[in-house]
Amino acid sequence: MLLDADKSVLCVIDVQKRLAPAMADPERVVAKSALLMTAAARLDVPVLISEQYPKGLGPTVDALTKMAPEGSIYPKIHFSCADDPDYRARLDALGRTQAVLTGMEAHVCVLQTALGARIAGYQVAVVADAVTSRDPANKAAALERMAANGVEIATTEMVVFEWLKAAGSDAFRELSALIK
Repeated sequence: MLLDADKSVLCVIDVQKRLAPAMADPERVVAKSALLMTAAARLDVPVLISEQYPKGLGPTVDALTKMAPEGSIYPKIHFSCADDPDYRARLDALGRTQAVLTGMEAHVCVLQTALGARIAGYQVAVVADAVTSRDPANKAAALERMAANGVEIATTEMVVFEWLKAAGSDAFRELSALIK
């Protein structure tokens, strides 16, 4: 599957204030998610942000909340965003066919969202350098399981350059400067 900005939705899953400190390398996940949110904004890719039980795990980290499009943050109690009625309704209403996932934890909410979205008919890509778990072994197992179930495993740079399609545009110059 080749990612297409016109078909994609960026799904940022549960990058929350009280959850992040327990993760392996949360700063990388926040930075890569922020870069993808910048690219999404520049290329008109919708962004949906989930918060798992925000009463207990807190809101999305400030760095991403500041970038969040209005009305893009959805609280949930289901581990899978695909099972949450409000989130799923918004995702389906966008009319896009590709879901690009970042977030926490790779082996719980990201995994279940990826598999649920696949079952629902979406083409799914998980951004390996923009997901994490408490234990790196759980992240590795989740990525293997997702790949075995038809989920594409990508990196932040893969997503950005596939969304761009070609060099030479203002968007290319702006976004490639963020990657260097």
